[in-house]
Amino acid sequence: MGHLPLTSAPPIATDPAISAVQKRTLTVLLVSQILSGVGLAAGVTVAGLLAGQMLHDTSLSGLPIALLTAGSAGAAVVIGRVSPCLGRRPGLAAGYLTGALGGAGVVVAAALDSPALLFASLFLYGAGTTSNLQARYAGADLAAPHQRARATSTVIVATTVGGIAGPLLATPAGHLATALHLPGLTGLFLLSTAAFALAALTLLVWLRPDPLLLARTLTATPAESTPAASPSRAGPGLLIGVVVLVLSQLVMVAVMTMTPIHMHAHGFGTTASGLVIALHTGSMYLPSPLAGRLVDRFGATAMSVVTACTLLAAGVAAALAPGHSFPLITLALVLLGVGWSFGLVTGTAIVTNSAPLATRARVQGLVDVAVALAGAAGGLASGVVVAYAGYPVLAVLCGILASVAAPAAVVAARKNSAHA
Repeated sequence: MGHLPLTSAPPIATDPAISAVQKRTLTVLLVSQILSGVGLAAGVTVAGLLAGQMLHDTSLSGLPIALLTAGSAGAAVVIGRVSPCLGRRPGLAAGYLTGALGGAGVVVAAALDSPALLFASLFLYGAGTTSNLQARYAGADLAAPHQRARATSTVIVATTVGGIAGPLLATPAGHLATALHLPGLTGLFLLSTAAFALAALTLLVWLRPDPLLLARTLTATPAESTPAASPSRAGPGLLIGVVVLVLSQLVMVAVMTMTPIHMHAHGFGTTASGLVIALHTGSMYLPSPLAGRLVDRFGATAMSVVTACTLLAAGVAAALAPGHSFPLITLALVLLGVGWSFGLVTGTAIVTNSAPLATRARVQGLVDVAVALAGAAGGLASGVVVAYAGYPVLAVLCGILASVAAPAAVVAARKNSAHA
């Protein structure tokens, strides 16, 4: 089997001072990721339930996630344009602040029973999701090329703390909202608003010097100084990175979005669905360090195949799990999270190493637009598929779709080997 190269170029800098800055950068990013992980919880855990409660239509339960991810796509465009000029810090902080504004808007929309305001606010809320994901690129800016997957995974894994805590706080946050005379489902959005705002403040104050701007001042390697690649002229490496990221996001969002709805239809309450989502979220981020080491050790091709197989197994498990079986549903969602984690780290490593430093932030932004749009499509389609065909059909279709990444990666690797 051929390999999609992750480049063997030497580090962009070996100065101990730069290494110290990289450690500080990762520390600041870890703190912001923990905070923003809490912010992600509301959209995942209760957005669909809140919309279903307001609209009285289960087929539209996937619409909130679709709007959230569409907003994420818009934010990815903006951050991708801002970062090359101003660095990572302004774009990421602006995304979190926009997400905080959206979270506050959701609370107001629920209090006023205004679906229109709810949808607009969820669109803004998606910007926080974008910043959380794009922070992984900031972690890799000052890393050696052969260590970028591990640097990326270090940033990703920090989201675990907030991502697990958020869903588990659904019930107490609901009590807080009720005490404030607000709908109970808005509790997590209250929490998320504060978490996103604190994440933005953390980056604005402490992410100095900016990692992307500093990386540009360093002596570039030959691999970094090659002409800028564009998505329209991409080689197999960049295209496969996009395929892995897009399919992982689409499948994960589609199945995850409808799982709480599926569980509620079989008699489970918010606490049970919140626990499943918490475990799913943990499985999305906890395996990241392992995924980073595996990518750096065995290469992107092998990990692309592993990603596809894991997501296929998750889809089959979700389809076969009885609606009343909490353990089997949990198993399926854990597999789904692990597959997404493998896909995110693998795809990010491919994209980062396929894009020259001069245009890397722009390319990364465009790639994340595609990822966000895929999530929006998955979230929107999931409600319709479940309403007309059922949750098992959705799960199987998603598993089959994810399996496309495996042969695509192998074919691309063989083409790369043939032209080497």
